[in-house]
Amino acid sequence: MEVKHRTARALVQRLDSAAAAAEAIAEIRLLSKHDPEMRAPLADAGAVPHLAARLLDHHHSSYAETQENAAAALLNISISAREALMSTPGILDALAAALRLPLAVAAQHAAATLYSLLCVDAYRPIIGSKKPLITGLVDLLRTPGASTRSIKDALKALFGLALYPLNRAALVELGAVPPVFALVANDARTGVVEDATAVIAQVAGCYESVDAFRTVDGVRVLVDLVGSTGASGRARENAAAALLNLVMSGGAKAVGDVMEVEEAEAAIRGLAGGGVTARGKSKAEALLRVLRSERQSQPPGRDDSETGFDSSAPQTLVYSSSNSNSIA
Repeated sequence: MEVKHRTARALVQRLDSAAAAAEAIAEIRLLSKHDPEMRAPLADAGAVPHLAARLLDHHHSSYAETQENAAAALLNISISAREALMSTPGILDALAAALRLPLAVAAQHAAATLYSLLCVDAYRPIIGSKKPLITGLVDLLRTPGASTRSIKDALKALFGLALYPLNRAALVELGAVPPVFALVANDARTGVVEDATAVIAQVAGCYESVDAFRTVDGVRVLVDLVGSTGASGRARENAAAALLNLVMSGGAKAVGDVMEVEEAEAAIRGLAGGGVTARGKSKAEALLRVLRSERQSQPPGRDDSETGFDSSAPQTLVYSSSNSNSIA
């Protein structure tokens, strides 16, 4: 292991040289990708501040390849050394800058790095407090011609943010709802609808989501998805969880929105009766109970332990360091 530490220190020393830095960053990217045991030594040797600084430098177009390599290296290092990244001053500003780079791959790496960091519960409120990060992720969803991987990495990061309840209102405020619903309605790429509905299910767990969903006819979109036999089981389950979280957080106002959709109860009943998973069936059954209670002129029950959030909502996006898609 001492050899790896010496190698890491030698590479980081080369980052101080203007002539050698670009080549050293490319080597750091490759080493951190192919040798997981190099990630922590690179972080310990001080690579992270140098890599972050490259993402903040917009003055030289010749840096494009170096910025891509720096973003990829940060992603790889984050898998094994998240604390080293989060303890680096300015790292979140650097990732926000990378999301705005004209380099699609660098932006995608930044989104994936954010999701890697968001796997740590304690980092979610810190990252969620940085509005430029949220707007950067939302803009990535809107980017014309964005790759499937870019879209999915942005959705994973938004999902990680939404797991912290107090971040959900910020996601709504900063415009996450319309582009995520647009993906559900218009994107046929494998896994995108499932990942988008997982984000929606979490964002639905705040009162602010009620009006936001109205602007995109979100309840009808979710009801249609619940009742669609052509949709995947995971998408239907996520849609049912989103509706349940919406009525739990939005109360009678949200319940009324669901009941206004004529075929809502029939679609939900269909999922409850022939649910594709036990969890999907339980979500549909709980949602039916709320709707029946409203129909009988009884206010829907509120369980204080829920605090407006269905904690068992499907958390279906998985970030695995063993997945080749998680390294660059």
